[in-house]
Amino acid sequence: MSTNLPGRDRSRAGENGDAHRNDQAETIQLVQEIKETAEGLLADGADRGDVKLMARAFSELRSAFAMLAKYRHRRKVTVFGSARTPEDDPVYQHAVAFGEAIARAGYMVITGAGGGIMEAGHVGAGKAESIGINIMLPFEQEANRVIAGDPKLVSLRYFFTRKLLFVKETNAIVLFPGGFGTLDEGFEALTMMQTGKSDIKPIVMVDQPGGTYWSRFDHYVRDELYEPGLISEEDLSLYFITTSISEAVAHINDFYRMYHSQRYVRGQLVIRLQHPVENDLVERLNEEFQDILKGGRIRLGDAHSHERNERDLHHLPRLYVPFDKRGYGRLRQMIDLINEIGLPEQARQAE
Repeated sequence: MSTNLPGRDRSRAGENGDAHRNDQAETIQLVQEIKETAEGLLADGADRGDVKLMARAFSELRSAFAMLAKYRHRRKVTVFGSARTPEDDPVYQHAVAFGEAIARAGYMVITGAGGGIMEAGHVGAGKAESIGINIMLPFEQEANRVIAGDPKLVSLRYFFTRKLLFVKETNAIVLFPGGFGTLDEGFEALTMMQTGKSDIKPIVMVDQPGGTYWSRFDHYVRDELYEPGLISEEDLSLYFITTSISEAVAHINDFYRMYHSQRYVRGQLVIRLQHPVENDLVERLNEEFQDILKGGRIRLGDAHSHERNERDLHHLPRLYVPFDKRGYGRLRQMIDLINEIGLPEQARQAE
């Protein structure tokens, strides 16, 4: 078979080869840093218990990453909720309906793999579309009947590694009523987005029709956190409350109507888009969101050379945003505006 390629294709193949070699070199360097850190524990005279914790955490993250890497090309939703909700509870049935609806929309469903709401999300999505991230507990937490024995199930010792995976590996977070664990997971997700430790993504709080769990939560947040000035008004944009399954799914889908993903390049926020946007929208963003811009203006652009390790995303149009890394609630509002009015007419007609 001939390997002769047109000049442009040869150039592109050469660029891809260079990018792969650079990625590999950077990965080797990072692995070396891990080795040096581990060896440094001996030099530090680290306590055996501390070393044991680090070793186990590193090992279980490695195993989880290996499994999850097979599904990085799929969009996913993490579902949180009580492990104690019985199958005949209306909230359980509501979570089943959500799992079914979000799977039909093309998302996989990640849960903590236990019973209650976690099981309900998996029942709705089905085994093929379910991922389980279990926690080893002396009570209450065997893998549910859907995900037990499935290769898409991992079991972890530590809550902190588990919660990292729940947020890192998902495109949206959905919470049903639950206990301390559910509230912990919800507040941690909100905190990570409010502080920029996680990419902005939808956080949807779903209750049964007529339920008051999340409406009371919202009253508490507004009365006890917002009114005294403990959070900002725009932080309220980081979550969405509904009793409707169709509204919950639509809220997630609408977030990815124009927005695709984000990353930082040389300290500047790069927002990748599903479709090109008009200059008029860019000007409107510069005007309406100048309060979160630092030392420049939002501009259109192509993929940066520093994004070479994400070659499958190079074709996406981009907004370069000199973001101040403070107003994350306002950033969410900006993404919402882009999704609301930025879709080209041709794409609107195709919806």
